[in-house]
Amino acid sequence: MSELEVRTVTATAARRRRRIGIGELLALLFVLFLLAATLVPGLVSTADPNAIDARAAFSTPSTSHWFGTDESGRDVYSRVVAGTGTSLLIGVSATAIGLSLGLVLGVIAGFGGRVLDFTVNRVVEVLFAFPGLLLALLVIVIAGPGPVTATIAVGLSTAPGYARIIRGQLVGIRSSAWVESARVLGHSPTRILRRHILPNALAPLFVLATLGVGQAVVWAAALSYLGLGAQPPAAEWGAMLSAGRTYIGSAWWLTVFPGLMIVLTTIASTVLGRSLATRSREA
Repeated sequence: MSELEVRTVTATAARRRRRIGIGELLALLFVLFLLAATLVPGLVSTADPNAIDARAAFSTPSTSHWFGTDESGRDVYSRVVAGTGTSLLIGVSATAIGLSLGLVLGVIAGFGGRVLDFTVNRVVEVLFAFPGLLLALLVIVIAGPGPVTATIAVGLSTAPGYARIIRGQLVGIRSSAWVESARVLGHSPTRILRRHILPNALAPLFVLATLGVGQAVVWAAALSYLGLGAQPPAAEWGAMLSAGRTYIGSAWWLTVFPGLMIVLTTIASTVLGRSLATRSREA
C-alpha cells in the first residue's frame, strides 16, 4: 500500500470517528430539551405546574395530560418540566462544588511536597471509606435538610473522587518533557503551574463534569426521595417520586415519569461524557 493510500485510509477512519452516532445524537437532543425546559419552560409546557383541579385527580396519561395528573389534579408533565430546572441546578451546582474542591486538593497534593501529598491522600482515603451517598447523608444530618444543603452535601461527597483523578493528571503532566524544559529555562514554579500544567490538566475536567452531572442528579433525587432535599409540594424529580410512591399501585405514572427523567438524564450525560472523552483522546 502506497503512502497516499495509507493517508487516505487514515483520514477516512478519522472522519468516521468524528461522526455523531445515533446514541450521541439522541443524547444531545435530550440535553437540548432539558436546557429548554430549564431556561424557557414555557416553550415546552404552558400549563401551570401548581394548578389544582380536584375533578381531574388521578387522570391517566392522555392527550389532555400527557403524563397524567396527581392526587391534586396537577399536570404531571408540567411538573416534570418545572422540576427540570431545580434538578439540573442541584446537579450542576453540586458538580461545580465537587470539582472545585477536588481541584484544590489535587493541586495541593500534586505540588505541595511529600508531606502535603501524603496528608491529602490519607484524607481522601478516609473519605473514600464512606460510600458517597452515606457521606452526603452525614453532612445533611449535621447541617439540616433542604435543597441547598443537599447540593453542598452531594458536592462534598463527590470531591474525593475528583481530587484523586486531578492529582493523578497533575503528577503525570509535572513529569512531562515540556514542563522539564520550562524548569531548565528557569521559569518559576508558579509560572509553570499557571502556564503549562493547569491548562493541560483543566481540559479533561469538562469531560469529568459532564459525567458527574448525571451522578449528582441521581444523588440529589435520592436525598429528596428520603425527605432530605427538596420538600413536597416542590416540583423536583426526587420529591415527586417520594410523593407518588403512596399511589404506585393505582397511579403508576406519578413515579414512572419522574423516574424516567432521572434515568434519561443520567444516560444522556454519560453518553456525551464518554463521547467527549473518546474524541479528546483521538484529537
